[in-house]
Amino acid sequence: MKFNPETYRIPDKPHEPFIDPNEIHEILRHAAPDARRIHDIIQKSLNKNRLSLQETAVLLNAEAPEYVAQIQDGARRLKESVYGNRIVLFAPLYIGNKCSNNCVYCGFRASNKDAVRKTLNDEEIIHEIEALEDHGQKRLILVFGEHQQYDAAFIAHAVRLAYGVKKGHGEIRRVNINAAPLDAEGFRTVKDAGIGTYQIFQETYHPEAYHTYHLRGKKADFNYRLTSLDRAQEAGLDDVGIGALFGLYDWKYEVLGLVRHTNHLEACFNVGPHTISFPRIKDASMLQMGRQYFMNDEDFARMVAIIRLAVPYTGMILTARESAALRNEVLQYGVSQIDGGTKLELGGYSHSLNEDQDLNKGQFRINDNRTLNEIIDELMDQNMMPSFCTACYRLGRTGEHFMEFSVPGFIKRYCTPNAILTLAEYLHDYAPEETRKKGWHMIDQEIQSLGNNGIAAQLKHKLELIKTGKRDLYF
Repeated sequence: MKFNPETYRIPDKPHEPFIDPNEIHEILRHAAPDARRIHDIIQKSLNKNRLSLQETAVLLNAEAPEYVAQIQDGARRLKESVYGNRIVLFAPLYIGNKCSNNCVYCGFRASNKDAVRKTLNDEEIIHEIEALEDHGQKRLILVFGEHQQYDAAFIAHAVRLAYGVKKGHGEIRRVNINAAPLDAEGFRTVKDAGIGTYQIFQETYHPEAYHTYHLRGKKADFNYRLTSLDRAQEAGLDDVGIGALFGLYDWKYEVLGLVRHTNHLEACFNVGPHTISFPRIKDASMLQMGRQYFMNDEDFARMVAIIRLAVPYTGMILTARESAALRNEVLQYGVSQIDGGTKLELGGYSHSLNEDQDLNKGQFRINDNRTLNEIIDELMDQNMMPSFCTACYRLGRTGEHFMEFSVPGFIKRYCTPNAILTLAEYLHDYAPEETRKKGWHMIDQEIQSLGNNGIAAQLKHKLELIKTGKRDLYF
């Protein structure tokens, strides 16, 4: 029977593989862009409807400059309508870099004898978090190598430890996790510790390519990793993050893999991923692989805009792997979360390491070395609101509930006021004088944009409470 990319679809059942490379390749092959089709697809996304694989493929194949400009403009408008001008800030904290896998692109891989192995003990974790709190961080992602020592109980202990560290006005209000897949019982264990999002990146959605990069360890099992977040969902952990490591295979294929994964989770569990990440391969200790599939910056910017249009409500994370200039550009097209003041060496925050990054002590090279305050300054220069908000997660406005709330008025009613309150905390507790002046000016402008209503009045009252020492106020 002739392949019909408009109707073909793999049945979705939990725990069963859902990626068919032939399906994705055929969809890409049949996707023919034209002006009317591109306009209609962008309009569908602006109406806050998720795109199909076929529609996403049309955007991926739309390479003419005028089409790319339309796609990026659509992504910019969509981001503004769903997220406003907020950018959420977080910090990664590496807990341990032991690893049983042998992934050729990763400095942590088991065969890398030059890697300096370390696992932070409780005292060291506390010192790291205190150092992060001293700079104003409120949101962390704890990162673990994939090793038997870093089991669910170990992860849960680290999470509880992180939440318990309080220094001055500093505290961690949300802890996300990037670690190995767990069984259902393991996911329940870490959920009970109060984690936010559990990230598991498939790296590449092409099975054959996957096996060429993952040579040893449990991670070498493509299907086990692919269905890992099904186990999380069934364990009650419905806040999950997916991602692909761009540079392992054709980037257009990987975008459709991410969309297909989103489809699968929504079809099986009625809730898609909370976040999508799209790291690119960067220099790492003993990196030995070809550059056939490496992306240039122009394609990377296109890709960010297309993912934004494909999944209107999904958070998009861009890390310090990318340069400051590129990060500033693609923030416009859909990125909603970035890290700031990032250190990858274990113990790097408390020891204030300023020398050139030692790749034998980190997973890969970072390319944005700005401090958290420098990033906050530059965000405000671009009229973007730095935010450490965690209100939605703590009040249950995630998953299906977030989509229910994401209607006209939601941003002004909840998101903007909560971002303002967390920025005010940062300005009061941590910012240097110039940043403080700039920040309060921005807050005044944002309050004016809310109009003369009850929300603005409540916000002004909460801001006065912050000035008197109250913290963790939200709508």
